Amino acid sequence: MHPYLPITEAERRRMLDAAGAAAVEEFFVDIPVSVRCQSTLNLPGPLPEMELVSFMKGLAEKNLNTEGYACFLGAGAYDHYIPAVIGHMLLRQEFYTAYTPYQPEISQGTLQALFEYQTMICELTGMEVSNASVYDGAVALAEAVSMACSATNRSEVLLARTVHPEAREVIKTYSRFNGAEIVELGYDQNGVTCLQEAEELVNDRTGAIVLQSPNFFGCLEALNKFAELAHRHKALFIVSADPISLGLLQSPGEAGADIVVGEGQGLGNPLSFGGPYFGFMATTGKLMRRLPGRIVGQTTDGDGKRGFILTLQAREQHIRRGRATSNICSNQSLCVLAATIYLTVLGKAGLKRVAELCLQKAHYACEQLVGTGKFSPAFGAPFFKEFVVTAQEDAASLNARLLEQKLIGGYPLSGEYPELGNALLIAVTEKRTRAEIDRLVKYSKGQNS
Repeated sequence: MHPYLPITEAERRRMLDAAGAAAVEEFFVDIPVSVRCQSTLNLPGPLPEMELVSFMKGLAEKNLNTEGYACFLGAGAYDHYIPAVIGHMLLRQEFYTAYTPYQPEISQGTLQALFEYQTMICELTGMEVSNASVYDGAVALAEAVSMACSATNRSEVLLARTVHPEAREVIKTYSRFNGAEIVELGYDQNGVTCLQEAEELVNDRTGAIVLQSPNFFGCLEALNKFAELAHRHKALFIVSADPISLGLLQSPGEAGADIVVGEGQGLGNPLSFGGPYFGFMATTGKLMRRLPGRIVGQTTDGDGKRGFILTLQAREQHIRRGRATSNICSNQSLCVLAATIYLTVLGKAGLKRVAELCLQKAHYACEQLVGTGKFSPAFGAPFFKEFVVTAQEDAASLNARLLEQKLIGGYPLSGEYPELGNALLIAVTEKRTRAEIDRLVKYSKGQNS
């Protein structure tokens, strides 16, 4: 908790005198009295520090958290284990207080960390160049769509309905201003995008085909086939990927993707009630000048020493607005630093092991739930760490019962996918123990003791 250091009455008086005001209220004379708060705020009075800390802890305990509850809720935000070293490294003052590196000559440490991050993202995705991140995964995907339309000079985009619903909404919001025409692709009985429908809809106006894999249902898409289809029609292929899955699965780049994006929260960043997160974004060397945001490059100085610079900044702060790829100017440096430390600490073998544990535990959970006779698998495609089951019981009442047992249940899909009925999307990360999974299965059957 940060200490509170109020100004003195004498200091307050000096500021008022300098501003030519007798009281603070004089600064608000332009605001009608009728809309001003006329009573005191509903807040407790001042407390000693010890009592205040206890009071704030009491408020915090009203929120559910993944320390006291076993979380099987995913749908884009995941309860992965965060090594303790990440928090300690992030709190080093040279990282924590570093300013956005507009002056590269005095931000070499920050720039080097971003350069290392970009390198790791390229290795994970199979791409040739990465930017220093954007705001979140949904923004990264929307920016990729804009980038593809600009690169191909085409406006139509085939967007899989198996892409995260919220990301699709962000893409549609962007399309109101960038002129993109969004055509949604349906999914088949296996929970993956229908290739035949894509073959029927793709044409010479199609600028991009957009898939997510593992998709929103957790299923693995046939990326190679869609990449071939896109390239046959001179369109770009965009893939949104779970970075943890890339420790085990073939990279989207190897499958033929032109742009790879995703949400990076799972790489060492906490759920934190929804943010801040970061979006990663990588592409081929051919398209690198169209990447939004900033890219850190490596160079040598006048003395031949290794150094880092901001380069290829296709944004309106550096080039003409009409030629800018995007108006995104910043990146999520601290969240990216957490991801960089996470990937460094785990290494290739560690990331692969995390992915293997997610895969194995998710399949165990699915088998056990289906084995109760109370659930049936909704789809037949291979899945990674999330899967969809159809419950006999109402999803809301099931989740309420699980919550009583300190279990956070799955995500009901009836809102975005009403055709799936009483379906639940369940996520299982490496953090979930066999005992927690068995408890989920036990109380999903309706046993409360």
